[in-house]
Amino acid sequence: MRRFRFDNPEAVAADITEKYGFDGDLLDLFANNQGAVVHKWHHYIPIYDRYFAPWRNTPVRFLEIGVNKGGSLQMWRRYFGDAAVLYGIDINPDCARFDGQAGQVRIGSQADPDFLNQVVDEMGGVDVILDDGSHQMPHVRASFQVLFPRLETGGIYMVEDLHTAYIDKFGGGYRNSANFFRFLRELTDDMHHWYHKKGLRHPEYEASFSGIHVHDSIAVIDKMPTHRPVHSRVG
Repeated sequence: MRRFRFDNPEAVAADITEKYGFDGDLLDLFANNQGAVVHKWHHYIPIYDRYFAPWRNTPVRFLEIGVNKGGSLQMWRRYFGDAAVLYGIDINPDCARFDGQAGQVRIGSQADPDFLNQVVDEMGGVDVILDDGSHQMPHVRASFQVLFPRLETGGIYMVEDLHTAYIDKFGGGYRNSANFFRFLRELTDDMHHWYHKKGLRHPEYEASFSGIHVHDSIAVIDKMPTHRPVHSRVG
């Protein structure tokens, strides 16, 4: 998407700070990255920090789908700290060269259930998942179907670059039923099934997700138990 490219690399930090009012540590780690290339949309940086900050300097088990040029895992290592268990997966065998640098890298498809389960088993579980993989709608959905049930209670599942949900070559489209936002709408309806009589579209996720947050090209799903809502009048 060349029309969105920012062509002033010396002003990356200033652009993010001016537009989004963010000047946290992650800004410096991204804007002043050296070595392996990391490629991110500017508005993602404060969104990452909003959701990932509670896991900094903890033994968080973090899985990133999509290794690409290796810079992202490097950034996450610096952000989360030495105690974090960082894994990245990619279908490109060239990405194996990044294994053991900032985190562990495993080669396989994000649409392969056996592979995904094997990686989570090796990690000893997973607390945070970031899907920055193929961005193909069938792959995004396939990964979610396998990995969200494996996510620890209290964890979050983030999918980025979801502008591809509107692009035909990624299996999306404005009215395409495979558009991941259509799926999120169905989950939203399921979350509110107490108030309508249409039933559950995805009963396999019932009582396991408590919130869905949608930002420009990013969706975050919270993994928390849910309960039948009640209300009280006090005082």
